[in-house]
Amino acid sequence: MPAGVSWPRYLKMFGASVLSMFAGAEVVHQYYRPDLTIPDVPPKPGELRTELLGLKARQAAPEKH
Repeated sequence: MPAGVSWPRYLKMFGASVLSMFAGAEVVHQYYRPDLTIPDVPPKPGELRTELLGLKARQAAPEKH
């Protein structure tokens, strides 16, 4: 008896939770429509908008020890 409830009630709640999680993920996936294609040519360094803004400055500046 997990969490003080009967097994059938626990399994029903677990199943409802899992189905709710899958339904929510599907709704978000359909709403945002991610681009899952893989480009033929990889982008050059610095072309991706997801890269850190200070990355170029850190690479250009010599490191001081």
